[in-house]
Amino acid sequence: MTDNPDPDKLKGPGGLTLRQIHEQVQKSVKRDREEKATRNATAPPKNRWQRWVRYVWGRSGRR
Repeated sequence: MTDNPDPDKLKGPGGLTLRQIHEQVQKSVKRDREEKATRNATAPPKNRWQRWVRYVWGRSGRR
């Protein structure tokens, strides 16, 4: 077997070539990053009280 096999000839799971799998993963990562950015941008800023409650309740699970 060669050291650098051609990604267009190697088949991965589902019958896709490695290049096709790589392209699908890149699209998925880009889509997830865009979705996360829009979700974070639309979230209202937390006030001091909400942060404090989250801090206290978060600590209670670790005791």
